[in-house]
Amino acid sequence: MTDKDALDALPGELLMWILIVSEVLVFGAGLTVFLSVRITDPDGFAEAQDMLDRTAAGINTIVLITSGFLAALANALRQGGARTKARFCLVAAALLGVVFLWIKGAEFASKAASGIVWDTHVLFNFYFMLTGFHAAHVAAGVVLLLLVAWRDHVDNIEDATAFWHMVDLIWVLLFPVIYLLQ
Repeated sequence: MTDKDALDALPGELLMWILIVSEVLVFGAGLTVFLSVRITDPDGFAEAQDMLDRTAAGINTIVLITSGFLAALANALRQGGARTKARFCLVAAALLGVVFLWIKGAEFASKAASGIVWDTHVLFNFYFMLTGFHAAHVAAGVVLLLLVAWRDHVDNIEDATAFWHMVDLIWVLLFPVIYLLQ
């Protein structure tokens, strides 16, 4: 297989894959710095981490994984010619993205109401930065899924679902590192 064949085998457009890889690298760098700084104050990080809402984060994990499943299903349905069902799945995936944002917003509001802000402890600096940046990607993905539900060409769905799966992947990495890793 030549390099050209390998690139042609990718679902969707090459530029979307460049975007996805660059976003994974950005989040990977953020998590690497987080873990490096965490080494300097493991007890302080553990204490600050106990102030995070692991239940909300766990629910958000289920919400995003379910949303990713619906996006993948939409892609398969549209390729199989089931246009209406594919559109329904895309809208449902986007709505679950909105649920994620609502839960994340409630989590941020709860932290603020408790007096926890970005400089309360260095963990919260990373928490707000990484999960907030991720939430921005969720918001962009919701818009993308809704646009693709409206203009549902097979290539558009492949690109949108690839982006949405990147959003899922980032959360699946953020969740254990930020919320669970002791």
